[in-house]
Amino acid sequence: MIKKKIYLLGLALLLLGGFLIFQNLKANEFAEIKNFDGKIEIYKSSSCGCCGIYGSYFKSKGNSNAKIIVSQDINSIKEKYGVPTGLTSCHTTIIGDYFVEGHVPLEAVEKLLKEKPDIAGIALPGMPSGSPGMPGQKYGKFTVYAVNKDGSSWEFMQV
Repeated sequence: MIKKKIYLLGLALLLLGGFLIFQNLKANEFAEIKNFDGKIEIYKSSSCGCCGIYGSYFKSKGNSNAKIIVSQDINSIKEKYGVPTGLTSCHTTIIGDYFVEGHVPLEAVEKLLKEKPDIAGIALPGMPSGSPGMPGQKYGKFTVYAVNKDGSSWEFMQV
């Protein structure tokens, strides 16, 4: 009986230890974003609710220093930073010298900041169901595109 209790206690401690290690790894998952001390601005229109949800997602899981800026002319922001028309979404995030267009999962932003490619930014076009900030179920993988400074694009990653 005592051996069984010791065994169960040991198993419980092992599971608890594994859980704590996993949580610690998860907490550091977006270290590049959390420790980014440059400009992070999320530009959105005043009428867009999903943009506000994405902003909350970015601030809570990515970097709490992100500023959410309501813009009356969101298209001028997209033009200023070179977001191609075919890759646009409802909001644009500026992080350092990069743009992050749309409901891009933080895994892609983290990869961008780790690798620091010589590009203008990344984009998840449209408003895909189940993406960060969007309601609904996720169907398949999201394709995030890298946008070169000349406006051409290529697949950056799938999430």
